[in-house]
Amino acid sequence: MTTAIAAAVAIVPSTLAGVGIAIATGKAAESIARQPEAAGQIRSSMLIGCALAEATAIYAFITALAILILG
Repeated sequence: MTTAIAAAVAIVPSTLAGVGIAIATGKAAESIARQPEAAGQIRSSMLIGCALAEATAIYAFITALAILILG
């Protein structure tokens, strides 16, 4: 029982990473709409930020799996 709770707590960063990626994508779309000439720089910065956030989500998922398997 406690391992399931620990895994649930460990997976919370995945949800928050998804929210962060959604916010970043929305703000990038707004920025590109305001300044189309800077679209390349905005897009590359957004992709780097989203990749870092997604890496955090993957680490949280692996941690949750490890807790469940090794628990």
